[in-house]
Amino acid sequence: MAIVLCLPATLQAEPVARPAISPELEQKVIAWRRDIHQHPELSNREFRTAALVAEHLLALGMEVQTEIAHTGVVGILRGGKPGPVIALRADMDALPVTEQTDVPFRSTVIGEYRGNEVGVMHACGHDLHVAMLMGAAEYLAEHKQQVAGTVMFIFQPAEEGAPPGEEGGAELMLREGLFAELKPDAIFGIHVWGQAPVGVIGYRKGPLMASSDRFEIRVQGQQTHGSSPWAGVDPIVAAAQIINNVQTIVSRQINITRAPAVVSFGIVEGGVRNNIIPDEVYLEGTIRNFDMDIRQQIFRQLTQAAEASAHVTGATAEVSIIEGYPVTINSPELVAKMLPTTKDVAGEQMVHESPLVTGAEDFSYYALEVPGMFVFLGVAPPDKDPASMPANHSPFFYADERALKVGTNLFINWVFDYPGAG
Repeated sequence: MAIVLCLPATLQAEPVARPAISPELEQKVIAWRRDIHQHPELSNREFRTAALVAEHLLALGMEVQTEIAHTGVVGILRGGKPGPVIALRADMDALPVTEQTDVPFRSTVIGEYRGNEVGVMHACGHDLHVAMLMGAAEYLAEHKQQVAGTVMFIFQPAEEGAPPGEEGGAELMLREGLFAELKPDAIFGIHVWGQAPVGVIGYRKGPLMASSDRFEIRVQGQQTHGSSPWAGVDPIVAAAQIINNVQTIVSRQINITRAPAVVSFGIVEGGVRNNIIPDEVYLEGTIRNFDMDIRQQIFRQLTQAAEASAHVTGATAEVSIIEGYPVTINSPELVAKMLPTTKDVAGEQMVHESPLVTGAEDFSYYALEVPGMFVFLGVAPPDKDPASMPANHSPFFYADERALKVGTNLFINWVFDYPGAG
């Protein structure tokens, strides 16, 4: 016989109040977001944003490091009790996109990208990321006596990629010693998502976002007249063979039961006239996958397929693999530990497992160094169909600012609830 003990209704335990930002701080977070949105800056050019962040962190009494990876800012908060080192990350850069929303704080900024004059917009929500982390920094600084351990606030430039000929982003911050003197026990990141309802959290254990790599293939033949192809070597035919054969890497050579993969050609260039077989054809494309070992296998097999395909036609193929962001891998153990906190803050019904995302994120570099947890935060208004909302990177990208409170409170509570911080 089972015996169930219940407290009388008058003695039921009250829910424990969680740390949360005040309405006043929420308004400050919204104001920061709007200011940053109205003054967007491209990758490695986040001078105003970095100055705003550094001034804020200094005013909170933190140790502040600036000019890491050009414009990166890091604030160090020493808590009042011993404990772990927790890192929180936000990216600061905007995109070469001309804003077409009608919000009163829309961007009219003009910048320079690849030698061209372009509009600049926070079309991926990095303005929200910065504002949320600034809000979390203010709350935690005001309650630092209750904070166990140390918190690193990482404001990172160039997540969208450094300009041609430059380096930047998470990889450069790490190379310049971000974790050299103070290595986190865990790192957390949030990315807003335009096509998920406001306040909804998407999480996933293990691989979440794909690696993103670029390949270039130069197919060398021998020019001849189109009426006598036997007098030369046709790189166009060789390129066609390469394109077809490379597609068999994923469909026939990769064990896709381990992880999905995508190989796509985006550029095919060659020839100047209809009756001339050219000397060279240029191919370029992208590789996406969710397994670091399979990633290397694809690199090898793509090179072999291109070289062999060209060889049988008498041509040659020179293959270059330009490695981009690695797979973003969430620590399964960290996600399992922090999922109850995430559900408690955002609401049980608002937290869902995310599908794999073939987009890439340079948060991946941090998560290869220390256990990481990266989640998506929905920003689509509740009266809109999320699927019909503009996606991230759209000139019409729109974010419901009610999500800011949710994201800020997540940062705060992850710090307080991390094992060893209690």
